[in-house]
Amino acid sequence: MDRETAEPSVRSMPGEKAEQWVNYHHEHAAPSTYVYEFVWDITEDAAGPFCTDVDGNVLMDFTSHVAAAPFGYNNPKIMDRLEEFDLVDPSKIAGQDFYASGGGSPEDPETPTSTQLLDRLTDLTEHYDLDTVFLSNTGAEAVENAIKICYANRGHRAFTFDGAFHGRTLGALSLNRSKTAHRKGYPEIGGVVSAPYCSCEGECTCGWKTNGPAGNVVADKLHPKRGVVDPEEVAYLIMEPQQGEGGYRVPNEDFIADIVDIQQTYDIPVISDEIQAGLGRTGELWGVDHTDLDPDVITSAKGLRVGATVANEELFPSETGRLSSTWGAGDIVAAAQGVATIDAITSDGVLDNVTARGRQAKDVLHDADPDFVEDVRGRGLMLAVEFDTKERREAVVHACLERGLLVLGCGHKTLRLLPPLDVTEREIDLALDIFLDAIDDPEVRHVGASKVDGESAV
Repeated sequence: MDRETAEPSVRSMPGEKAEQWVNYHHEHAAPSTYVYEFVWDITEDAAGPFCTDVDGNVLMDFTSHVAAAPFGYNNPKIMDRLEEFDLVDPSKIAGQDFYASGGGSPEDPETPTSTQLLDRLTDLTEHYDLDTVFLSNTGAEAVENAIKICYANRGHRAFTFDGAFHGRTLGALSLNRSKTAHRKGYPEIGGVVSAPYCSCEGECTCGWKTNGPAGNVVADKLHPKRGVVDPEEVAYLIMEPQQGEGGYRVPNEDFIADIVDIQQTYDIPVISDEIQAGLGRTGELWGVDHTDLDPDVITSAKGLRVGATVANEELFPSETGRLSSTWGAGDIVAAAQGVATIDAITSDGVLDNVTARGRQAKDVLHDADPDFVEDVRGRGLMLAVEFDTKERREAVVHACLERGLLVLGCGHKTLRLLPPLDVTEREIDLALDIFLDAIDDPEVRHVGASKVDGESAV
């Protein structure tokens, strides 16, 4: 497939083979998150945002597998590196302190392993004085270990934010505030306090700012004379530097300034959940780099190919056995992919491209001023289009699919655009032509109050 000339080509979606694969898959698959009946054929051509399904349809993937494939499909900066490595079996070893050499020296191995991934991560976070990493399998595990090390240091209470999504394990679920379906019926960690995530433009109307003694919800609760939460009992505050599942909301600058003040006044650790926003997605290496906040902990996963909890050595428990995970940090192939991905993201021009292409996408959408669109927002290539209703959003997702463009929902009525970090100007224009045509589809225009089947938010 020639990426420079490829275009979407769809005969029918879903096709006959796709329906067969989906039906067979669900004979034994537990109900999970329905997206759509796109079945990627891994034996066929794919490059950048272009991929082929089992019926021979060529589509543009502007989901990047929910940011877990930061360069889309078969990027040579990653594939060429992986071809250099001699793969072995077992490709997974039993965790962080089971060691594997990739030949050569630790500083210059023939094949990078988890040892080199640790180096890359601390290099990327040294401006926050974060020098220690615990690797795991997933983003949820990265969050679990972040809150564990904070609980181990102080307190039993925590702050999270409305709209937050931090994972699906029980500890992470206790911090979620995005959809009822994520948490209902499950036990929760006690002592978690919710607050508004202020993404207001101009004057705050979300409830974060108050007329209380300290001027915002969290500071008021922590106030030494009038507050209801003892700061010494608070183990951490966790936030996304740009919300993901909650609707791709960008934080207000004054809101961030308030968080910094709370962090410094009460010495409360702040966890920046970078699982979706991190590793270049917003145009900076970390989403929090856009702000004046210095996080005490960063969590990463998705594009990293493994989970990672990064903090200063002083925050981690010194006692061995407090943190451990069989397989976590032991995936040799994933560690090599993670190193190759970081090296590709930090190569010349990638972050500049993220910023430029994100600006291009927003300019095209603002100039087009499509019907039913209430807001276009986001940083870099972590972009959101908010519609007037959830039903309209769902109709647009399906209309895009029929035309060969893969997109996903988030929040209540928002659609997210996550192209590869090296997406080209041509590819942005091509995808947005499809997107705008989908919005103009008669079935989209005539969406009423009836529910469109399926839920595309992941």
